[in-house]
Amino acid sequence: MIDNSIRHIKNAIADLDKEMESIVMNLTLSLKEKDNLMLPILLEKKVLKQTLEDLEYLKANPPAPDQPCGISKYRTDT
Repeated sequence: MIDNSIRHIKNAIADLDKEMESIVMNLTLSLKEKDNLMLPILLEKKVLKQTLEDLEYLKANPPAPDQPCGISKYRTDT
């Protein structure tokens, strides 16, 4: 189950990268328009990357049964 989630998140990140690349390559948009279009994509990508890191950590360090996952101990929020 966790492998499916990881795969879907990686695919979503790749799709966002393609979308950002198309915005950057669009010569009809001003820099301000590009910034406005890319900001929500960058925020979404940041959340997906953190989720991916969390899932990969949990896959490598599964919690014991009936125990909290402990992800808050692993994270170093930046």
